[in-house]
Amino acid sequence: MYALVDGNNFYVSCERVFRPSLNGLPVVVLSNNDGCAIARSNEAKALWIKMGAPWFQIKHLTDSDGLVALSANFALYGDLSDRMMSIAAGLGPSQEVYSIDESFVGLDGVRGDLVERSHKIRSRILQWVGIPCGIGIGSTKTLAKLANHIAKAAERKPGIYPDHLAQVCNLSTLSPDELASVFDATEVGEVWGIGRRISKQLTDGGIKTVQDLVRMDPGTVRRGWSVVLERTVRELQGTQCIGLDDSPEPKKEIACTRSFGHPVLELSGLTEAVTEFSSRAAEKVRKQHSLAGDVMVFVRTSPFRKDPQYSRSIVVPLLRPSADTGAIVQAAVAGLQAIYRPGFKYAKAGVMLLDLGPDSVVQGELDFADGESLQEVAEKTRLMTALDTINQRFGKGTMKMASAGLDGDRRVWSMKQERRTPAYTTHWEDMPVARA
Repeated sequence: MYALVDGNNFYVSCERVFRPSLNGLPVVVLSNNDGCAIARSNEAKALWIKMGAPWFQIKHLTDSDGLVALSANFALYGDLSDRMMSIAAGLGPSQEVYSIDESFVGLDGVRGDLVERSHKIRSRILQWVGIPCGIGIGSTKTLAKLANHIAKAAERKPGIYPDHLAQVCNLSTLSPDELASVFDATEVGEVWGIGRRISKQLTDGGIKTVQDLVRMDPGTVRRGWSVVLERTVRELQGTQCIGLDDSPEPKKEIACTRSFGHPVLELSGLTEAVTEFSSRAAEKVRKQHSLAGDVMVFVRTSPFRKDPQYSRSIVVPLLRPSADTGAIVQAAVAGLQAIYRPGFKYAKAGVMLLDLGPDSVVQGELDFADGESLQEVAEKTRLMTALDTINQRFGKGTMKMASAGLDGDRRVWSMKQERRTPAYTTHWEDMPVARA
């Protein structure tokens, strides 16, 4: 058995934790540089605002319907996500954090009423963190994902599904007739892994509901579509095909890229940005206990502006695989200096760490004059551990490389973040929600 715990309208819910006055109002959270809507409250969805809607197309709703738009605060969302996931882990013995607002929990060996237990966990998350969520339970991950959709829809739109399925839905407790009725009321496009193109193909072929899909022969699905859709059908029929990945494989590549809030012309501004991106990527590499062998850096102008165009990238190999921020920043800045050309309005830059391997395997070498001794390598490792610990304790950017620039200066490359929410704290005792 699996449970999927999913925060409702997660980014909006995070903002409402610190601004309860937003409850009941149509709210959207905008992407980097306030480009488009990446989260919508139920009230905003009622205004027919689609996911990814460009801000300039919905901006008029602020006057006509009281729409509130907020710039994204990903540091806040990540912090509340960690708290939510730590509580959700109490639902079962194993957990796979699927995304910032979703996690699968394995329920093998859990005794008692799973629905009652899930309601208690949901209430605890709401009380301690302030995030409402839906919980779906099924014998496969696809069924758990579908049950989560049903739990949310039953709460948001009463009458579509039975009321007792709201907030927490356990498909395994339904009788065959009840399950068929629920599947008949669910469009096939709501199934996990079925996108718009496949959904349209199925609908054109007369497969309009989940129940229609469940009745299909898996072999026919494989011949007509793909083995991926066959696996989805088998999961809907109760055959487990996707296991719980509670220890995901380390990433083979790690990238940090951003579009600038304003065009950048000078090398100094690009150096600050590349230093920042390299530092973040290095931290991610250390977090998964890996070492990088190559550093790729790129810059480009905006293809949407009628300006001279330029785009270039370069891969800089490291002398030896490393997770040291200093070595990675040095390589990235050297690459930037090699590809930089004056006279262009740069709109985006990024750093990608390649050829990643485990930090448990280190290439040994003789201690020549230009090499580092094992003691020096160990000292740098301790330095990076101290750096990460300080930044985790006091906030990102507390300690950083000097070439990243000073926070007191307004960086020309930084994204537009006109926050309309107050500053937040990460201390539990200062959380403006009740605690048990």
